[in-house]
Amino acid sequence: MNKPASSTINIQDPFFYQLRKEARAVHVYLVSGKRLTGVIRRFDRYAIVLENSGQEQLVYKHAIASIMPTSSYSSPQRDEAR
Repeated sequence: MNKPASSTINIQDPFFYQLRKEARAVHVYLVSGKRLTGVIRRFDRYAIVLENSGQEQLVYKHAIASIMPTSSYSSPQRDEAR
């Protein structure tokens, strides 16, 4: 049986919440190949609001290829391997 859409796991939300909470700058790579850089201010199911130099930009998620924090991202597995 298929689960209702409301009970499915959304992997994006915890990732976006953490980036927004820490006010970390991110690189947003669009499917067109363009790179946007800024801080995530808001997001919902369909779009994110990215702030850069005091200006906000609405970016639709369907246009995003990937998102990456700009600074080095330390994971627990990397720290344990050292």
